[in-house]
Amino acid sequence: MPPAKKRTRSYDSAKIRAAVLAQFGNVREAVSALTPEQLDGPTRLGEWTVRDLAAHMTMVLGSVVRKLSEPEPATLELALLDWPSATATAAATIDEDTRAIDTGDLPGLYARTVERFEEAIAGAADERLVPTRFGTMRLGDHLVTRTLELVVHTDDLNAATGLDVPYDRQALAACTRLLADALAAKAPGGAVEVRVPPFAVVQCVEGPRHTRGTPPNVVETDPLTWIRLATGRTGWAEELDAARVSASGERADLAALLPVMG
Repeated sequence: MPPAKKRTRSYDSAKIRAAVLAQFGNVREAVSALTPEQLDGPTRLGEWTVRDLAAHMTMVLGSVVRKLSEPEPATLELALLDWPSATATAAATIDEDTRAIDTGDLPGLYARTVERFEEAIAGAADERLVPTRFGTMRLGDHLVTRTLELVVHTDDLNAATGLDVPYDRQALAACTRLLADALAAKAPGGAVEVRVPPFAVVQCVEGPRHTRGTPPNVVETDPLTWIRLATGRTGWAEELDAARVSASGERADLAALLPVMG
């Protein structure tokens, strides 16, 4: 399929690459300190244990290494803003691949993964095309999706273990912005302004476009609450009731548009 013709914000390549490594490093440090009992504990991701989740997070970088070792495809197929919704098509194969990972030595697995990743991307240009599960993407765009995967699954890890694994600021910003832009692409328009300070402001939903003063329809929340809403980790009504989301205006109900990531 041809790449979608959507306006995509630009990302600083050096900052994105550094953010991926920084967030993976945060996770690596946390996973290395988990006990066997903690690793065998449940997560909010169906039947996955913490061990399964930890294994999957190595795939976030490991898949880039594997794809860069393959011949470069000839045609771009997937735009960055199409990636979040496309992920719903591969849940079964992702689960299968995750369960196939040898987790007998998680610290060693993490060390090998980051070493191979750094080596693989060192000489690779952002414009280099790479095959993914969902279609061929530019490497630069694919690395932005890695920040999203790492941040979302860091939140899953924190929820499962009670830890407070930190979020690299650049990784959190990129994740927040990509999901906000995906919402705007899913429901184009200017009737509702969605604010996720300090990282993102987008307009979406068909209707009268606001041009000046206070917008009549405003949704505002914090980055982690937005990420949980956008990925289906939590629900619109739940977050409104908990006052973690504010929504004003007759068009400011986003329940029907969430989640934006499959």
